[in-house]
Amino acid sequence: MSAVLYERLGGAAAITSIANDIVDLHQQNPRISPRFAGSDTPVLKRRVATFFSMGTGGPSEYEGQAMLEAHRGMNIDCAEFIAVVDDALEALRRNGVGQREQEEVLFILYSMKADIVKV
Repeated sequence: MSAVLYERLGGAAAITSIANDIVDLHQQNPRISPRFAGSDTPVLKRRVATFFSMGTGGPSEYEGQAMLEAHRGMNIDCAEFIAVVDDALEALRRNGVGQREQEEVLFILYSMKADIVKV
C-alpha cells in the first residue's frame, strides 16, 4: 500500500465532500448539535476539510489550534466523542470509502481522544 491515506480517500475533492457531510451530520446529531450552534458553517467545513486533509497525509497545512487547546474547558464527555466518531464513519460510508481506510481514519480519531475528552 504505497499511496498515503489522503490519496486513497480520493484527494481534495473527496475529502471536501467527506468534511461537508461530517459537519452536516454533527449539526443534525441531537447529542452534539448544541456544540455547533452559532457556528459559521462554511468556515467550519473548510477547517474540517483542511484538518482532515493534513491528518491523512495531504498537502494542506492546518493553521487552527491544537486539539488540546481547541477543546480545553469544553468538558466533552465520552458519549459526545463517540457521536463525533460515529458521524465521521457515516460520512465516510456515504462517500464510498473502503473498510481499510475507514479503520485508518478511526485509528486517527481515537489517537486524539485524550486531547478532546474531559480536558
